[in-house]
Amino acid sequence: MSQHKFHLRLSCRYKDPDNTIDTLAVEVLTGDGWQPLDLNPQSPGFLLFVYTLFHCQHTYMRVNCAERRLMLESAEGGIDVVASEEWVLEQLHIDFSGKLKSGSPAGGDIDYITDRMRHCPVSMNIKTVADSRTVLRLA
Repeated sequence: MSQHKFHLRLSCRYKDPDNTIDTLAVEVLTGDGWQPLDLNPQSPGFLLFVYTLFHCQHTYMRVNCAERRLMLESAEGGIDVVASEEWVLEQLHIDFSGKLKSGSPAGGDIDYITDRMRHCPVSMNIKTVADSRTVLRLA
């Protein structure tokens, strides 16, 4: 049985006052290495789905950081998805590492933000994934 694997990463810079995206670069891992993500009418539907999930997670990460007065200078992120031969999600790993320009996470902030990320509209419409992990680091 073959699996379908998707790996995307992003690099983002933000601007005040609410962690609005200033610049964003998203790449996808292909057989030729990391390539800029080019979404177009010929893009595979499941790749669009993975990017949509990644985008939703990123949105909830940056917005909830701003809500907690954690202002981001930049962030790096990644999503690793494995689907079964029948396209059922088996693994969902999301990882963000943000560089703060102001604010300092108080007790519970990271847990709150990662919980909110799991409640983005796309995540709420996914069945439970057995191997699911969301990591956020802020420095």
